[in-house]
Amino acid sequence: RFMGRNYFSVPADQRKNIHILEIGCGSCANLWMVAQEGFNAYGLDLSKEAIRLARKMLKNRGVMAADLRVGSMTRLPYQNAQFDTVLDVFSAYCLDEDNFKACLQEVKRVLKPGGRFFSYTPGKASDAFQNHLPARMLDASTLEGIYRKDSPYAGNHYPFRFVSPAEYSELVTQAGLKIRYLETVHRSYFNQRETFEHVVLEAKKIQEKLN
Repeated sequence: RFMGRNYFSVPADQRKNIHILEIGCGSCANLWMVAQEGFNAYGLDLSKEAIRLARKMLKNRGVMAADLRVGSMTRLPYQNAQFDTVLDVFSAYCLDEDNFKACLQEVKRVLKPGGRFFSYTPGKASDAFQNHLPARMLDASTLEGIYRKDSPYAGNHYPFRFVSPAEYSELVTQAGLKIRYLETVHRSYFNQRETFEHVVLEAKKIQEKLN
């Protein structure tokens, strides 16, 4: 829906001028569509294996035009103001509070003035967060992992950060981005015994005024 709202009206011969980065792109389950639709696609992931699979995914789908790199979301290997859009589709939640703040600053840095940030991330209304034991809390928002066996995403034994819509709005605003769209999506699991909340956010880099 984000791509449709903002970019599908762009004529096909102009889409290469729009540079879109997905952080934590994994095997390109999302990015292949961005590249296939003719946009200038970039993908970043910390895992070398993920990037290897991503290249294989793109090749299998007949999509070769994507710049894929191994790197960290807290130190993006790109120039200032390089991208029209940065996407975070259920990826940056693996960063704890401090590292995610650093990630947001990097997102702002690499976005062009007026550029867009889209994020789909775990929400604190999730039963996985509200009833997180036996997992420990690394900070006020981040679990050490999902260790309760009857929880959605059980077995993800790495940092797993949750955020409320109000908290996310404040974080993004403090980073210098303006909220354009904010909603929550709730999904049930295990015959509706468990609920998982997703926070969906779209923001825009504020154009700084010249003195």
